[in-house]
Amino acid sequence: MKRLTALAAALWMSLPAAPVQAGPVVVELFTSQGCSSCPPADAILHKLAKRDDVLPLALHVDYWDYIGWKDQFADPAHTQRQKGYAAAGGRNMIYTPQMIVMGQDSIVGADAIAVMDTVEKHRAAEPPVQISLQRSGENLTISLQPVPGRAKGPYRVHLVRFAPLKQVEITRGELAGRRLGYANVVEEWRHLGEWKATEDYSLTLPLKGSRPTAVLVQQPGHGPIVAAAKAD
Repeated sequence: MKRLTALAAALWMSLPAAPVQAGPVVVELFTSQGCSSCPPADAILHKLAKRDDVLPLALHVDYWDYIGWKDQFADPAHTQRQKGYAAAGGRNMIYTPQMIVMGQDSIVGADAIAVMDTVEKHRAAEPPVQISLQRSGENLTISLQPVPGRAKGPYRVHLVRFAPLKQVEITRGELAGRRLGYANVVEEWRHLGEWKATEDYSLTLPLKGSRPTAVLVQQPGHGPIVAAAKAD
């Protein structure tokens, strides 16, 4: 039975996504190059990155650096974000690999079946906010519209920029001797402001370079992510 369910998960990861009206399902993976249990979860993130209906983000944390290898992509802000989710969910510990789906569901990052089920659950949800992103030269225009009767602000608006693929040779620590590739490595996370969702919202900001960009709308206090979009 375990072999069959694992095969089902692998097939699901490789299937083309069905067209949906909602934005992508946001999957945040808290991972580390110093974590020997993380490569299977990192591999799942690679597969999710091939889907148009999922926005997987790798947030490398810094709390495993002490065991012999400093994660080159780690950011203390990622650790703080993970701690914020733990506090919001009533959990008194953090760990890797952990996935947080749409700011709500916590999953062991290497559990492909749980990831499949949780993403499917959120794909069916109708967002209370519509997001439109338009890039023009080195500018990005963000337009948000509340869905009448469904938007319950205030919300926080976040901008995320990430590298589709980064590779590293690990020479020390638990993964010493391995060359690993990481998908959708978060390099920048900006809080753009608060939005009450009582009227339309529009913001144009400079956006240099060609790195992929996404916008997330999230309830304050590390609450649910209610909408997301990727820039073209």
